[in-house]
Amino acid sequence: MEEYGGGDFLSEAMGSGARVVVVEDRVEAPGAFALHLLLKRALAGGGAAALLALAQPFSHYDRVLRKMGCNLSLHRKSERLHFFDLQAFPGGAKGGAISDSFVRLYGDIQRAIDASRTGDNTGRFTLMIDDVSLLEVAAGGSVDDVLDFLHYCVTLTSEMNCSLVFLIHEDIYSSEEGVGVLLHLRYIADLVIRAAPLSTGLAADVHGQLSVVNKCTFREQRLKAQRIWNFHFRVKENGADFFYPGSRH
Repeated sequence: MEEYGGGDFLSEAMGSGARVVVVEDRVEAPGAFALHLLLKRALAGGGAAALLALAQPFSHYDRVLRKMGCNLSLHRKSERLHFFDLQAFPGGAKGGAISDSFVRLYGDIQRAIDASRTGDNTGRFTLMIDDVSLLEVAAGGSVDDVLDFLHYCVTLTSEMNCSLVFLIHEDIYSSEEGVGVLLHLRYIADLVIRAAPLSTGLAADVHGQLSVVNKCTFREQRLKAQRIWNFHFRVKENGADFFYPGSRH
């Protein structure tokens, strides 16, 4: 991800083996910018993506990514981007109908993957959810339904060679009740990107600190390899800068 500025810190931390990426953020340090960077990366080099959007409409993402040099409207027209507006999900379903809504959504995702692999679109497919926390709200608080849906999404990494990116708000799970979804995502993640406010307080040119835990490296058991990266970030209109603490001039 060095094309986004700040050297290749984030690119090095991410590596190339991550299939499931979880972005955790807080109110004081929103992590949507990481989602934007990962979406641009997913569409680069012939890749395709599906974005399950519960937090923002298409117009928001189109405007933000356009400033980053990525035209989502064109990608959507060429079926390299499949945008699912889920702000009204599951459409008033109640009881068992909520699980039915998830089944239909999963079927739509499978069809989007199949559609993206026609013609010249032969790159990796990435499925992104812009707010798993809101997905839980949309499901009426049914953690079981959400976990079942996430499980089926994970099967896409092996069955259809897909990558997954999930954004979730860490601070809304401050109590032990209802923490199941957050813990499950941490368990299945190959890579955890955690945005947090500066421990030293606010700064004019630093918006927060980022920690990246690459669990793929742990599995490879490279004793000398770096497994956890910590650096600061500054969000800009056209991307973000990443730098080690104390390295700003």
